[in-house]
Amino acid sequence: MYTRELRIQLPRGQSAFLWGARKTGKSTLIQRQFPESICFDLLDTRLMLEFTRAPWTLGERIAAAAGARRELPILIDEVQKAPALLDEVHRLIEAERLSFVLCGSSARKLKRGSANLLGGRAWRFALHPLTWCEIPGFDLLAALNRGLVPEHYDSAHHRRALAGYVDDYLKEEVFDEGLTRNAPAFSRFFEALAFCNGEMLNYSNVARDCGVSSKTVKEYFQILVDTLLGVLVEPFSRRPSRSVIVAAPKFYLFDVGVANHIAGRRIERASGPDFGRALEHFVLMELLAYRSYRERDFPIRFWRTRSGRECDFVLGRDGSTAIEVKGGSRVRRADLKGLRAFVEEHRPRTAIVVCNEDAVKRTADGIWIVPWERFLERLWGDDVVE
Repeated sequence: MYTRELRIQLPRGQSAFLWGARKTGKSTLIQRQFPESICFDLLDTRLMLEFTRAPWTLGERIAAAAGARRELPILIDEVQKAPALLDEVHRLIEAERLSFVLCGSSARKLKRGSANLLGGRAWRFALHPLTWCEIPGFDLLAALNRGLVPEHYDSAHHRRALAGYVDDYLKEEVFDEGLTRNAPAFSRFFEALAFCNGEMLNYSNVARDCGVSSKTVKEYFQILVDTLLGVLVEPFSRRPSRSVIVAAPKFYLFDVGVANHIAGRRIERASGPDFGRALEHFVLMELLAYRSYRERDFPIRFWRTRSGRECDFVLGRDGSTAIEVKGGSRVRRADLKGLRAFVEEHRPRTAIVVCNEDAVKRTADGIWIVPWERFLERLWGDDVVE
C-alpha cells in the first residue's frame, strides 16, 4: 500500500473523472480518499448489465442510500463499461445537485460512442504509475525491470505479471472494446513497439513491418495515447530552422517496465546503452506525473537537429529548462554536445544532465550535472521547473 501524490479535493457539488491505465491503483485511491462514499463497481457484471439496460436505476439506488452518504461524492468505477449511465449521472448532477467521481481506464470508447462527458461539469484527474517519491526504499533497477504499476513492482513473479498485463490489454482494451478490427495487424504493431519506444516515429517504416497503411499506424498510436498506454513527445522549435527536425514526435509507453518487457530487455546493472534508454524513459515518467499531480501547465518536448544533436527533454513554452539524461557513471565532454548546442541556440535558464554520478557538479559554462536521485528530490521539491 502506497501513499499516492494525487489528491482529489472537490468542493461541495463538484464532480470529477479519474482516468488512468489499468492497475495503476485508481480503485484503491478513490476508496481510500472517499471511504464513506457510495460506490458502484462496474466490474460487477450484474451491476454493469443492470445500468446498461436501465440507467435510471442508478438514481433509485442512490435514493435508497442513507441520507448523509448522498452528500459525499458518489463513486462509479470502470464507468466506460456502461456509457449510457452518463446521461443519468448528468441528470442527477443537474436535478439533485449530487457529485460523482467517475473512474476508468479510457475515455476513447465513450467519445467514439458519443457518450455524455458531462459538458465540462466534471474536473479531470489522471493517475500515473508509482513515482519515486511514493516508494519507500526505492530500487531503481527493480523499477526499470518490473515497472511502476504497483502490482508489478511488488510482485515476486513480475515477468509473468507483465506478460499477463500485455496480453490482457491486447484482448480486453483493444479487441473486446472494438477499438480495432484487425487483430493480427495490431498484434504485429505491438511487437514493433519494441523498436519505437523512445524514438522519433517513422510511420511508413512501422506500416511496412505491420502490413498496413501509414494512416492505420497513426491510428494505432492514437489508440495507445487515448487509452493512456502511451504518450507522444513533440519536438521543440522556438524559431523555425532548416537544421531542426520539427515534424516527427517521439513515442513512449506509459511504463518503463512494460516497454522493457515488450522489447525483451533486462537491465542487469546501472550502466550501458539499455540502462541509459530506460533511465531516460523513467525520468519522463516522473516529469509527466509531477506535471499532472502538481497541476503545472508546462509542455514537455524534445529537440533534435538534422546532424543528430539532441536534447532529451525541453520544459516550458519558451524552453526555459533543458534536460539531458545519461546512464553513465561519469559524464564526459562528448555527452554534453547536444545539450550545449541547445543552450547555444536557445539560452535556457537551466540546463541539467541527469546521470548516475554520485555528486552534483556544475560545468564552467553553467550546466548542472546531477545524480538521478538528487534530480528527483529537486523535481518533487518544485526546484526544477519555473
